[in-house]
Amino acid sequence: MRQNASGLPNATISNGHRSLCPINLGLEVFGDKWTLLILRDLMFAGKRHFRQLLQSDERIASNVLADRLHMLVEQGIVTRAADPSHKQKAIYSLTDAGIALLPVLAQIGIWSRTYQPVSDELGATAAALEAGGPPLWEQVMADLRATHLATRLGASACG
Repeated sequence: MRQNASGLPNATISNGHRSLCPINLGLEVFGDKWTLLILRDLMFAGKRHFRQLLQSDERIASNVLADRLHMLVEQGIVTRAADPSHKQKAIYSLTDAGIALLPVLAQIGIWSRTYQPVSDELGATAAALEAGGPPLWEQVMADLRATHLATRLGASACG
């Protein structure tokens, strides 16, 4: 069997990935703008329901939102659980893998504040994350775990 540049058999790549490059693999999961914006809203805007996510300033189409949420659930970045307060609603929660993306989003925000015309109002979170650095990121991630993982653990403990 022929080998690719990484020394792995070519059959390994035929599992649907363009390559096994770590950057490529990450971008295949969270590399489009809508997915990153959904993650942003789950992390920083406290949005947890489909309708809340639909109301972002960027005006994501409902079919695109549904597709990206489904993909994030399949990839283990987000979970979907029934909302006990309304049987037709679902609550979306970040998993540990999703929460671990916070430093990536922080760095994107920091880069954008440096090189793009970011408004002070919309760049406030990125400015705070830049000023606080990794210690603040760890605190925000701990807060996200308390909010997002507690919901999931509470639901599974009842079942």
